[in-house]
Amino acid sequence: MSVNTIHTVPLAGHGPVELTVAEYGTGQPFLLLHGGAGPQSVSAFAELFATSYDVRVLAPTHPGFGGTSRPETLDSVGDLAALYDALLQQLDLTDVTVIGNSVGGWITAEIALLQNPRVSGIVLIDAVGLEVPGHPVADFFALTMDEVFTLSFHNPDPFRFDPATLPPAAQAIAAANRAALAAYAGTSMTDPGLAERLAGLEIPTLVLWGESDGIVDVDYGRAYAVAIPLARFQPLPDTGHQPQMETPHQVLHAIWHSAETDFSVFAR
Repeated sequence: MSVNTIHTVPLAGHGPVELTVAEYGTGQPFLLLHGGAGPQSVSAFAELFATSYDVRVLAPTHPGFGGTSRPETLDSVGDLAALYDALLQQLDLTDVTVIGNSVGGWITAEIALLQNPRVSGIVLIDAVGLEVPGHPVADFFALTMDEVFTLSFHNPDPFRFDPATLPPAAQAIAAANRAALAAYAGTSMTDPGLAERLAGLEIPTLVLWGESDGIVDVDYGRAYAVAIPLARFQPLPDTGHQPQMETPHQVLHAIWHSAETDFSVFAR
């Protein structure tokens, strides 16, 4: 079970920002960042992680998603990275591993680039943000939801639904999620300068990628790992763009059991 808390986080240039954070378990801290599918796309994984290991998982809702409000000035992936960096300061967390899926992975990379010593390692799960010649990010905003499901999962049938059947309130939240995603990531979901900045990043990084990802293919994932000097790449079979939903035990195993020692994949 999770405990939901609203934190008021001071953010330079934006004033105080209200941030809803679901918290699971106790122990080593992990910050878990969702993608465009919204906070529900990581909630079951967060609970599984916290009940499987002695960890404290904090899963914030990006402002504007899940029925939350978004300040108009908060309108980039960099802004979200600064917000979560400030949250770690406010909560006085140390030795934090940041995990992000899709746009959450891009935010994770930007957090690492802030070089906060509170962050000891990052996990990128089918992240977007990088510009890779010949391997574009699928144009999410031009796709039907049925196409999104097809591209997002190795086996989309268990996850597929008709958005038109949702209650009006849920449809409104879904529309707001799309608007927030566009505000933060743009329609291309890439930053042409990201690869150059990542080349100077010196933080242990695990890059996990679903081999069946149709949103950003596995070669895009390999390019992400190549862009980060200390990154290790691990493909995930029978898995699409949201491994934490489709094959969560694979993700847990990759994060936890690939460690040589201690309780972190980043142990040395």
